[in-house]
Amino acid sequence: MPRVIAPNPSQDDEFFWEGVRDGKLLIASCARCGSLQHPPSPMCPVCAALEWTPAEVSGRGTVLSWVVSHHPTEADDRPRIVALVELEEGVRLVSNLVEVDVTDVRNDMAVQVSFTEVDGVRLHQFRPTR
Repeated sequence: MPRVIAPNPSQDDEFFWEGVRDGKLLIASCARCGSLQHPPSPMCPVCAALEWTPAEVSGRGTVLSWVVSHHPTEADDRPRIVALVELEEGVRLVSNLVEVDVTDVRNDMAVQVSFTEVDGVRLHQFRPTR
């Protein structure tokens, strides 16, 4: 069993995965009001517009909440830390935390996006800000 299943992008989130492939964190930005939305949705929840443009964001944020995953597909001895990260821009993402021991993870910990290939799949992950 693979450690990761490759994403199957839809029309709404294909830009996000293309950004990950290129080492950029792209978030949907409403073409009318500029509100950021993740995950992408067909209609802006602020102004009801239907047009979006990708916006590159800083990738800096803080951990709001986190858990240690005990999923049976984990192939190595390191615990998989899954976190809800709030970006500086106000958008929240669920991702993995890397380069940190589980005993050092804290809510409000400053993190920065990183991009890693796992079993041939490029993923966005977060690591503590140095």
